[in-house]
Amino acid sequence: MTFDVYSIATVILSEATGRILRIEGILMEEKDLKILICDDSLLARRSLKENLASLNITSILEVTDGQSAVDTYKSEHPDIVFLDIVMPVKDGIQTVKEIMEFDEKACIIMVSSVGTQANLKEALKAGAQDFIQKPATFDQLKSVITTVIKSSL
Repeated sequence: MTFDVYSIATVILSEATGRILRIEGILMEEKDLKILICDDSLLARRSLKENLASLNITSILEVTDGQSAVDTYKSEHPDIVFLDIVMPVKDGIQTVKEIMEFDEKACIIMVSSVGTQANLKEALKAGAQDFIQKPATFDQLKSVITTVIKSSL
């Protein structure tokens, strides 16, 4: 994921398109981030999607299991993956490992509920960049996305 930096600014949206142009001091080229949400809970996916939409992120892919996440990552190359740990077919830890084998620069953020701390540490060790505890808030998502964008510059 690359962004062209033009100047320093605060959070600003394009008047023409409503897309994010600036996030916490970064002005980036107008580009939709492509996000993959992988969670077997419809409620969790819906909540993440609504919060991302509040950031004017509209290119959002949704899947319900780890194998679908791996397949979708390989075909769609999203900028960021939000991934649950406990899922059917393939758990989040194995999913992180397979995505990282395919693309060592993949940006994976674990989104997990209380009680999965040991699994969370394993996912981070496997290559996930960060984690958010469910339910993810607007401010948490904004912070994580800002960090991802800054680290890609």
